[in-house]
Amino acid sequence: MTEYYTVKRIDNSRLARPKAPNRLRDCTRRVACAAAFAACCLLYAWQHFQCIQLRYELEDLQSKRGQAVELNQHLRLEIAGLRAPMRIDSIARNQLGLTVPVPGQVAPVEGPNEPVVAQASVAQTTRP
Repeated sequence: MTEYYTVKRIDNSRLARPKAPNRLRDCTRRVACAAAFAACCLLYAWQHFQCIQLRYELEDLQSKRGQAVELNQHLRLEIAGLRAPMRIDSIARNQLGLTVPVPGQVAPVEGPNEPVVAQASVAQTTRP
């Protein structure tokens, strides 16, 4: 017995799969929830790393402040030493050869009673 197989050409181009009405809405809802969750995670991570970075900056600023306080104290001690009257008198007598003025040697100078303000004069330049 001989069997024959015939190929029947079927045109499926006009067929369309029926779409589930809630499928697109469900997919959109899931994508929106995932996006909101990802945004929350990114916000938390950004705040966390920002907090860590601010802690490092705070520690650096505190160390710089400590160094500045130490330098300020050192400079104040140096200024106090340089302003000592005994040191100034010793330098004036030994290094500069100054002596105590004789009475009548120093005469006070009187200046104008009103303050004098200097004025700058602008010179006119001629250009060729």
